[in-house]
Amino acid sequence: MKVNDRISATLASPGIPHLWATLGSVLLLAWPAIIEQIMLTLVQYVDTAMVGSLGSGATAAVGVTSSTNWLFQGFFNAAAIGFSVQVAQHLGAGRQEDARRVTWQALRFVGIFGIMMGSIAFVLSFFLPAMLGADPAIREDASLYFRIIACAMPFTLGSNMFSAIIRCSGDTRTPMILNVMINVLNVILNTLFIYSPRTVVLFGREFFVWGAGWGVGGAAFASGLSTALVACMFLVVIFRKKSPIQISLKKRYGFERICLLTAWKLGLPAALERSTLSIAQIVITALIAGIGTVAVATNHLAVTAESISYLPASGVAVAGTTLVGQAMGAGRKDLAQRFARTVSWMGIVIMTFGGGVLFFFAPQLIQIFSSDPEVIDLGSQVLRIVAFAEPLFGAAIVASGALRGAGDSKGPFFINLATMWGVRITLSLLLVGRLGLIGVWLAMAAELCARGLIFMIRLYRGKWMHIDLFQGRSKKPKKS
Repeated sequence: MKVNDRISATLASPGIPHLWATLGSVLLLAWPAIIEQIMLTLVQYVDTAMVGSLGSGATAAVGVTSSTNWLFQGFFNAAAIGFSVQVAQHLGAGRQEDARRVTWQALRFVGIFGIMMGSIAFVLSFFLPAMLGADPAIREDASLYFRIIACAMPFTLGSNMFSAIIRCSGDTRTPMILNVMINVLNVILNTLFIYSPRTVVLFGREFFVWGAGWGVGGAAFASGLSTALVACMFLVVIFRKKSPIQISLKKRYGFERICLLTAWKLGLPAALERSTLSIAQIVITALIAGIGTVAVATNHLAVTAESISYLPASGVAVAGTTLVGQAMGAGRKDLAQRFARTVSWMGIVIMTFGGGVLFFFAPQLIQIFSSDPEVIDLGSQVLRIVAFAEPLFGAAIVASGALRGAGDSKGPFFINLATMWGVRITLSLLLVGRLGLIGVWLAMAAELCARGLIFMIRLYRGKWMHIDLFQGRSKKPKKS
């Protein structure tokens, strides 16, 4: 049975399915997303290691603008939430025509908003590293890296948008396949654009490998080109693959005010949430930059290494958004509650194992990216600190996805605003002078625990089940 058919059958069946059936539905959607996240992070590991081979200065050049890049990524993810949750709820209610209308609105939005944000980032790139207090020795590389990434931002938005819409339609396999393929290509392009021409030995034979020798700029160019290619491939899927969200140039839709207002209603709190997190990260990056280049490089590598622990939880969150969204669209609040609670506890269990990996294999994870003994030692310490917060971080990741599926994007915003600025920033300011980078990561661990607890409280209170995204609109299914 196809994933879409299984979801439809579950929504149409009276009563609540038993726990194993619920877990089966979650895993059916989650496993492609989990594999995708793991593969993408492995590729990111390779990508970071390739830049790291150029030295700690190159790593710091990439790391110093990473928080700002996350800020823009946050806007793109928020936009994707605004449209994809609508798609999930329309499909849950059997309104395929409305789902296609939303997809068309998303396509137009990508063209306008993507170019606008890319232009802003391009201008910002010229003075951002100096603004963040980066070492003068790395400012030129950091500026070049972010400038190239800015040029690819319209494609980044397109990739995020269409990937989210396809997932919320119940198809998590296609985004997995496309994203894994294109990120493997990114590694290949890295070898061509980062390094100079060289001779490599494989299986006892020498081979000449061409290289542009662009260093940090080459890494950015490879990422940008890969992103552009995957965005085009997602467009092909939207137009050519038969699915509930397939659109056609023969049947176009004009701008629809209600759809855009609903996307704004969902996306604005999500954008503010991401902005809150990213601006806080920029503040923290500025604090760390004051410690020194080694601290900046270590922080960047430790954040990359930490990501391996929450990949499965991110995959489960994707399933939670889709299942809760479609259940709410179908008017099955009982099922929405079952799905939301199940995925949240799955996130806690999964991240407990993830935290164990971080704690016991911390040195090995850092050694993937750097051979600098100072970086390895400091990176291992901070990873072991945050390992204890991973279970509750898992609760926050997955519960947040479930709440968004129901249309509750205000809750995650206020929770993240309170914990990030009230706990992480405050404690970082108090501890960084005395403990350096370790103090910053102690503050991070405390904040992740607080965030997870508050998310679980909000989830169990159940106020999100009374949200109606389409008030005043017909809820009868429309034939496609």
